[in-house]
Amino acid sequence: MNKIVCSHCSAVIEDHDYYEISGQIICGDCRDNYTVTCDCCDSLIWDPDNCSDDEDICLCGNCYERYYTHCYRCGRIVEIDRTSLYDSDAYCNDRYQQIMEDSAIHEYGYKPKPKFFGKYGETSDRYFGVELEIDDAGQDRDNAQELLDIANVSEEHIYIKSDGSLENGMEIVTHPMTLAYHETQFDRGAILHKALSLGYRSHQSGTCGLHIHVNRKSLGSSEQEQDEIISRILYFVEHHWNEMMRFSRRSESAMNRWAARYGYEATPKKILDKAKNSYARYCAVNLTPRETVEFRLFRGTLRLNTLLATLQLVDHICCLACELTDKELQELSWSEFVSEISEPELIQYLKERRLYINNAIESEEEI
Repeated sequence: MNKIVCSHCSAVIEDHDYYEISGQIICGDCRDNYTVTCDCCDSLIWDPDNCSDDEDICLCGNCYERYYTHCYRCGRIVEIDRTSLYDSDAYCNDRYQQIMEDSAIHEYGYKPKPKFFGKYGETSDRYFGVELEIDDAGQDRDNAQELLDIANVSEEHIYIKSDGSLENGMEIVTHPMTLAYHETQFDRGAILHKALSLGYRSHQSGTCGLHIHVNRKSLGSSEQEQDEIISRILYFVEHHWNEMMRFSRRSESAMNRWAARYGYEATPKKILDKAKNSYARYCAVNLTPRETVEFRLFRGTLRLNTLLATLQLVDHICCLACELTDKELQELSWSEFVSEISEPELIQYLKERRLYINNAIESEEEI
């Protein structure tokens, strides 16, 4: 009878007390002293072939390549499906979260807990969150940090995200603010001026949008009440589509791609029903966010007056939808609507766009 010899130490193996490793037979002592078991596939491997530097886990090369990696920041071994990529490098979830909190430019899906600025009134709190896309000067962290340093001196007013729809830029996002806070307490002009000096453009780039979010709670205390008011917002936009198009500065093709209309119907409720059935994001008034209604119509701008006028217009539309009945809104003409406007920024812009009771003036260049 042939003897079984350990291929590692040449000892004779008795009573079939042997093990196989990499096609070789070894004795029990060599197994205990020189091998480990992969915790992923239970295969026996030589101790130097253990690809894990974590004493709590052993991995063969195949399992490491298929299921594990090392965190680029802390070096800890971690399962691939528990990592996130940043600049093509893998990070464990803890380090990735730190990067997101510390980074000047966050990933597109980044959404921090909102901070609310300003008090709208005793009975209503209407807050506006602004997403402004800027392009042409790079998704540059140093540039982003300069903008953050201006905006976030005492409070975190803005954060900045990447945006795949832009060719060479980024998106500036504000935390929710009342209209009065946007107008008087937040130095947006300095931010726009800095972005311009860094080489960014918004209107002129042709790729950028200006999106305004309004909190749903300001549109009613119940879901039913919110739906009624939202239906009137949709009706106003559809009923005055030509005027809204001119205000937006977008081309018809750009509107169809990024802010399509739902289509006119005879009543606000019918338009709301159509909007709910479509449940599309790239609509002029986007209803997919759970906490906000998003006005997506407007082309981006680095001109302060235009940005403030856009916020003021959205506020007026919301006020009308809250205050008027369906019938009153259906009977309201555009000239009647603008005749009640008093904000100088909005009046200026309406005149520039030939939307203010036939009173036109020369407009400044959009940027």
